[in-house]
Amino acid sequence: MKLAIQAVLWILCVVFSYQIYDSINGPINFNETKNKRYAEVIDRMKEIRKAQIAHKDVKGFYANNFDSLVSFIETGIFTLIEKRDSSYMEYDRTYRIDMLREVIVIDTLGFVSVKDSLFKDDSYKMLHKVPVEGIDADFSIKANVINKNGYRVPVFEVKVAKNIVLHDQDKDLLKQENETISVDGVNGPEIILGSLSEVSTNGNWPTIFDAGN
Repeated sequence: MKLAIQAVLWILCVVFSYQIYDSINGPINFNETKNKRYAEVIDRMKEIRKAQIAHKDVKGFYANNFDSLVSFIETGIFTLIEKRDSSYMEYDRTYRIDMLREVIVIDTLGFVSVKDSLFKDDSYKMLHKVPVEGIDADFSIKANVINKNGYRVPVFEVKVAKNIVLHDQDKDLLKQENETISVDGVNGPEIILGSLSEVSTNGNWPTIFDAGN
């Protein structure tokens, strides 16, 4: 009977020790996984932003879907220009004298493909994919033109839910992460780039995720 009680006590000690260990290391492991995946997702979003800005520079608006964005990368052309100051003398009928006129002269230097300028390989074909192992998920992407102070301005937004990025993590810790409000965290339940209501190409992540760049 004594041996049986000792065995039970040893089992309880092991169970309690594991629970204590897990309560300490669980959040640590969660944060390590979270930060690694967030960095990978945000790096992919930065690539999307780079392509979207190029799309707007060439076409005047953002792509509303990844098929259009990829097609643009493959076929788009940048025009290389040089701006320089110049001046000339012109007769002014009001003052009846020759007056100096200053102008900006734009010279076309050549053309270069968007793909060769922005991407060194075919990685752009995977821009739509959320780079997390074990899932097959796509980013959500939308574009629009909004009225801002009387001007029509192109905007875009790309986002993915944290529930997708951290799909296999502890549900209680994930719930806490979705409710995060912090100056050094990714606030809210989604990782978001851009905005459909504001003129912005920034993300809702802290600057620590930009430090490597």
